[in-house]
This record gives sequence, structure tokens and C-alpha cells, in this order.
Amino acid sequence: MTVTEDRGQVGERTRVAVIGGGASGVLTAINLLVRSDDPSLEVVIHEASGIVGRGIAYGTNDQRHLLNVRARHMSAFPDSPSDLLDWAMRTGRSDDPQGFLPRADYAIYLQDRLADVADDRLRVQAGRVIDVVATPDGFEVVTERSRSHASSVVLCHGNQPPRPLVAAATGEELPEAAWHVANPWQLARLRALPADASVVVVGTGLTAVDTVITLLEDGPGREVTMLSRNGLLPKPHVGQAHTAWVTRVPEGDGPVTADEVAAVVREECAAAAERGVGWRAVVDGLRPATQDLWRRLPHDERVRFLEVHAREWEIRRHRMAPDVALRLQRYRYEGRLHVRAGRLDTVEDLGARCRIGTTADLPSYDVDAVVNCTGPLSDVHQSSDPLIRSLLARGTVRPDRLALGIDTTEAGQVVDAAGHPVPGLHVVGPPRKGTLWESTAIPEIRAQAAQVAAAVAERTSRGSVVN
Repeated sequence: MTVTEDRGQVGERTRVAVIGGGASGVLTAINLLVRSDDPSLEVVIHEASGIVGRGIAYGTNDQRHLLNVRARHMSAFPDSPSDLLDWAMRTGRSDDPQGFLPRADYAIYLQDRLADVADDRLRVQAGRVIDVVATPDGFEVVTERSRSHASSVVLCHGNQPPRPLVAAATGEELPEAAWHVANPWQLARLRALPADASVVVVGTGLTAVDTVITLLEDGPGREVTMLSRNGLLPKPHVGQAHTAWVTRVPEGDGPVTADEVAAVVREECAAAAERGVGWRAVVDGLRPATQDLWRRLPHDERVRFLEVHAREWEIRRHRMAPDVALRLQRYRYEGRLHVRAGRLDTVEDLGARCRIGTTADLPSYDVDAVVNCTGPLSDVHQSSDPLIRSLLARGTVRPDRLALGIDTTEAGQVVDAAGHPVPGLHVVGPPRKGTLWESTAIPEIRAQAAQVAAAVAERTSRGSVVN
């Protein structure tokens, strides 16, 4: 393997490396370019595929996979809320502000928006970053084929692949096999299954819902069982209500308990119902206060929230598009979709197929595939990503206390193994979930991107960094 070295920055450019070209990376790059008019700035997006804007969330090529947020709330720019809708109308996609665009279209939107602000200060570099090493004047960014220098680095690597599936009875991970689809976004493997395949999808979240749509729409003779510990599907969106609700939160700015917050939400839902307002308005009305409430929860209360209340919150906070919910309802009516509460208990490899047993009081049965839709791996200590493993081994990063991602300050600066902020190293997006909780949706990611870009632009302005 030939490794080239590019110092890049010396005497000419002040380079910012953005690691990851999904939504978090693109929004960070846009903010960097817009907020700085410094001609010496160079923004390099390191994206393994070389194609920006997609990532896991928007990398699907199935047009039936829809956004779970209405078009009017998905603008890349908080000060221009109609931007996505204007783009969708201009490109002949949709003129419905209440509509739900395909995820693949949102990737194109992000690409277009980056192209609108791109100039000679932007570069996209294909290849996987395997290490970031602190130097006296910044960082060395190491890929499989090159080394380059950056004054600041923003980690925008998004969600990790799903955590491995384990058979509960034995504690063993499922083997690599023709019937084991370890990554649900391997759509080619889903489409290659027999037209009459029997499939178990482990998980009942939004990714599992998209997986079911691909499986059942492409194979009218297929049958799917969705299996999760609670058997709860995301709630659907309904027709947009015109009545907003300002949700009451516990008063003051002191500590609160998870049960106290849950009780207040229940009370607010009851009060709204008395006035003919649905619970969705209450959940949406809580959104501006969510991050503050998370900050007010002591560590033990955050643990309690995750153990007791998180799933009930998630299915109401992250809802399905109405068309998606109707598809699932039709599948269940036709007997092609079953949703069970339970765990994958036993798995016997039969070669092309497998025999599974669950804790859902069903007899063992044979299936053509088991698809892992349990959600992204959050504990970075279990990550197989070479970049994360290198950063952990060196002590440059550490997991947050809840093992939901990387420990950061509230402003997004990485906190190292000794508990010290790392100058010039930031995170945007899902890995900040342990610090901020709400870190996976576009409204929160675009706010993080703007905040981090402002800090990086200040750091890398002329004269503030030694070249």
C-alpha cells in the first residue's frame, strides 16, 4: 500500500477536515463555507464512498422509503424554513408542505445545497479515514492511502452499523450465513430473497419499517415477522393539526427525575385531550425544551429514562409517514406481516435457511432470512470502525457515561480519556446523543453544525492557528 503525505496547510491554506459526508458532514461543510470569507480556508470532506449527502439515513435507493418528518420542517437552514419545499417544487418533486419526501431525494437536496455554496475552498476526498493523530499545530488525518494535515477536525461519522444479533439462549452471535442479513441497508440482499420468502426482522423501529416495505412490496408472496422486546411500532403522523400546544415542563432549572418528566407529559396529554388536542401536539410542543430537560436529569435519572421511558418516547417522537403506516396496516390485514413482542432465543443454521425459536410463546420454525434492524451500535468500545478504535486506544476520545456515543462538551468539543476537552476536535450528529439526547434529527443536527462551524471558523481565522 502506497501512502502519500500532504501537508496542505503550510503557508497557504488552513485546512478543516470533516470526517464523514452524510447529512452531518454536509451541513457542517456548508456552515463553514458560508460563515467564513477567509480565502485561506480549505474544507475537506473525507467520505469513504466519495459521494456526499447520503450516509446511512439517506443512502437508500428505494423511493418508497420516506422521510419521517414533513417537508416544511426539513430545511437545511433554520432561518429559511421553506428551503427544502422551494427546492422540491423547483425540481418537480412536490409542492406539499405537509408531505413526506423520499429519503433518496433528501440526499440530492443536500448535494445541491452544498454545490450552491461550494467554491475552490471545498474538496471531497474519497477513502476511509482510519486515524486522526494530534500534532503540535493541529492533526494528522490518516486514510488507507494518504496522510494530510488539518488545523481542526470535525467528526461527522454518523451512526454505527447495527450491534450484532445474539441468540438469547446461548449468548452467541449469529454466524455469517446466507440467511443472516447483518446490515438492513444491504438492499440487494433483501431483493435477492425468494419471492415467497419467510423473513424475521429483529427490531420494530423506523429502519425495520423501511426493511419491511422493501421486502413485502417487492415480493407479494413473502411473509415477515417483526420481533422486538416490546413489539411497539412507531406511531403514525396524522393530518396536520392547526392547534399548537405549549407543553408545560417542571419549573425551575434544578434537577428533575425521569418519572417526574413522564408524569408531566401524561398530565399535559390529558389536559390537551380535554380541549380536543391530540398527544402529538404535546410531544411536538416539548421539543424546544427537550435538551434542557435532558441536562436537568442527573446521571442515574438518565439511566432510569433509558430503561423505563425511552421506547415510549421514541415511538411518539419519531413517527411514521401516514402512507407508510397505511402500508403496514394493509400488510397486517393481509396476514403477510406479524408484529411480536419477544426476543430471538435460539437459531439453528440449516445452510440456506435457519430454524429460529423466540420468547414469544411460538413454536420454532424455519425461515429464509433473519434481518438485523436492532438499531445502530452506540457503545464505541464495541465498534469495528478503525478510526474509532484508534482514537479510543490513544485516549483521544472516550465514550459518554451512558455509552450512547462519544463524550463531548455541550458545545460539541471532544472530551479525552483524561476528561479534558481536545482543542480543535469536534463532533456533530448522532455520536453526541449521550450529551444532548436529541442528536439524530435534521433540526438538531443543523443547529449543531452551525454551532461547531462558528467555533472552528473562529479558531482557524487568520493568525489564530500556527501554520
